[in-house]
Amino acid sequence: MKIALVVKNKKTTDIYEEIKRFTNYLDSRGISVIIEASMADSVNPDLVRFKDRIPADVDIVVVFGGDGTFLWAIRLMGEQNIPIIGVNIGGLGFLTEITMDELYTVTDLVISGAAVYEKRMRLRTQIMDNGTPQFTYDVLNDAVITKGTIARMILLRTSVDSNYLTTYKADGLIMSTSTGSTAYSMASGGPIVYPTTDTIILAPISPHTLTNRPIVLSSEAVIEVALESDEKDVVITLDGQVSRPIKRDYRIVVSKSPHSVTVIKSPFRNYFQILREKLKWGER
Repeated sequence: MKIALVVKNKKTTDIYEEIKRFTNYLDSRGISVIIEASMADSVNPDLVRFKDRIPADVDIVVVFGGDGTFLWAIRLMGEQNIPIIGVNIGGLGFLTEITMDELYTVTDLVISGAAVYEKRMRLRTQIMDNGTPQFTYDVLNDAVITKGTIARMILLRTSVDSNYLTTYKADGLIMSTSTGSTAYSMASGGPIVYPTTDTIILAPISPHTLTNRPIVLSSEAVIEVALESDEKDVVITLDGQVSRPIKRDYRIVVSKSPHSVTVIKSPFRNYFQILREKLKWGER
C-alpha cells in the first residue's frame, strides 16, 4: 500500500484531531495521504487534496462517518474498485463497521497483507427514453422510485427478463442489492439477505394490494420498470446520493453492474454480531 485517501462526514467537525493522528501514523509507515479538500486546513494543509473524484492511483480509501458517508465515497469512486475501510464515528453501521479503536489494527493488517476483503455487488440503473439511455448510475445499496409529497399512489409496470411480473400500485418501489437489504428495503418489509449473496430484491413501498410482497431475484435478472401514472413529481433516488425525475413511459432498467465494491472487514466481529447490535435482537 503506497497511497491512502481519507474522507469524513462533512457535518462532523470534532474528529479532526483523530484524523490528524491517523494521517501522521500513515506517514510514519511511508504511506502517502490524500484528503478531501475541505478538511485540509484543519488536518494538514501540506497534504495532497482532491475534490470531486478519487484519483486512480489510490490503494485504499478510509471513510470516517456513517453509512451515508460510505456511500458518498463510493459515489466519488465511480467505476473504480478501490478497497475501502468504513470507520464509524457513532454507533456501528452496516457498512462502517470498524470502530476508531480498531482502525490501527485493521490498517496494519492491510499493510501486512493479512486483511480480510469482501466483494459486494452493485446494481446498474439506467433511465431509458425510447430505448436511449438518458442516465446511468451504479448503486451499492438501492435504487428507489417514489412519488412526491402529494398523497397519491403511482402505477409501476414491472417486468423481469422481459416477462411481465406485475403492475405495482404503491407509494414506490425499491430495487436493492443484498448489501442494501438492511436499508430502505428492510424498512418496507423486505428480507435481510447476507451481503455477499448476489441477489436483487424488489420491495414495493406501501402497496395497495397486500399480496404484493417483496421478491428476491437472481443477480443475473434484468428488471424493467415503466411509470404508467401521469404524476409529475416521481423521482428515482440512487443510494440516497443522486435523484432524477421520472416521466410517464420512461423505462428504468436495473441489472447487475460489471463493477463491484471491495470492503475491508473487521476481524473483531462478524455480520451476525452487527445485526444483533443494530437491530437489538435478543433484547427484552
